[in-house]
Amino acid sequence: MLTVKRFVFNPIQENTYVVYNGKDACALIDPGCYFPEEKQALSSWLKGAHLHPNILLNTHCHLDHVFGNKWAATQYDLELQMGEKEEWTFHFAPESGLRWSMPFENYSGNIIFLRDGDKIIMGDDQLDVLFTPGHSVGHVVFYNRPQGFVIGGDVLFRLGIGRTDLPGGDQELLLESIQTKILTLPDDVIVYPGHGEPTTIGYEKEFNPFLQSLQ
Repeated sequence: MLTVKRFVFNPIQENTYVVYNGKDACALIDPGCYFPEEKQALSSWLKGAHLHPNILLNTHCHLDHVFGNKWAATQYDLELQMGEKEEWTFHFAPESGLRWSMPFENYSGNIIFLRDGDKIIMGDDQLDVLFTPGHSVGHVVFYNRPQGFVIGGDVLFRLGIGRTDLPGGDQELLLESIQTKILTLPDDVIVYPGHGEPTTIGYEKEFNPFLQSLQ
């Protein structure tokens, strides 16, 4: 059984997730730790929980979600995995950092590119890769069907959706992704978003003003 732990990092208040089963699998998803004390907080918690990450995933590669990629990869000897169409966003991230006055060193190791329908094997558990473009060109989310949760990046928020005014954004495509890949999940599925508090598919169907035209 998988457990989800959330950290909130960097000035953009990004959600970094540790997903683990307590035995043989521990994934870092969107490590947004920017400041040294944030990296220390994450590594100290992992050490205290007796966890050693063996999977590094990005839902997408906007700067706030990738600040900690290089650190995590070096610290735990990891290779980055991300959507196969997200490479442009990945390479553009350091320039975004300069524009935001938050310079950082990008991950420079081998990249494993993920496709829609791929599976991230975590011991006896797994995460299904769903291709959900619109917020960025190659955005993916990670869905665990048996336990009913999705690590959703910046696709769907509590009473909101991802912004589409950044390079590579497309609101029509984002809404299509939400309608075909997210709202088709069971209503009780928990969405762990890239910013803000968790929500559920059913709650967003009923109350999210951006989704009313999709039903």
